[in-house]
Amino acid sequence: MAFNYSGSDFVSFAVYADVVQRDARLFESNEAVNNSTTVNELMAKASQRILTKLRNTDWWKEYQFSRDTSLKRDMRLLPSVNPDNILAREQEFKDLNVYFAMVEYILPLCADFGNETSAEVVKIAYYRDQFDNLFKEIVESGDWYDFDADNTIETSEKAPSLVNRVRVR
Repeated sequence: MAFNYSGSDFVSFAVYADVVQRDARLFESNEAVNNSTTVNELMAKASQRILTKLRNTDWWKEYQFSRDTSLKRDMRLLPSVNPDNILAREQEFKDLNVYFAMVEYILPLCADFGNETSAEVVKIAYYRDQFDNLFKEIVESGDWYDFDADNTIETSEKAPSLVNRVRVR
């Protein structure tokens, strides 16, 4: 995977350049967020939150419990998602990282929350929707994790699922 590493340690799914590519005008007009070091730190923080959110999904719990009987369905033994074992959907994870960082960390630095029509507040809502939809897609696809860490995702390691399909009229 071409994620961001420091030596052999995972740092984040995406970096400053990925965020700038998504919304260059934000960085041109806001000095508060135009610092690659700060943005990369926020990307790392967002990546850790995404890994935690994945670990807390019902999909992850069932995925682990069905493959490792030694866990005995004990939530306390549930392992974290290992980013080194994410071998597919690289671009989706980068996008997920960018969306989450924009919503939770970057845009709030320059948003005028007193004005609900400000560009940054509108972007927060947009990126939140993008994040929610993509997160759901990744979880439902279940085809990106290498459970046995052998650098190949076998068919038996794929676990697609449907999550809360609700019909709205």
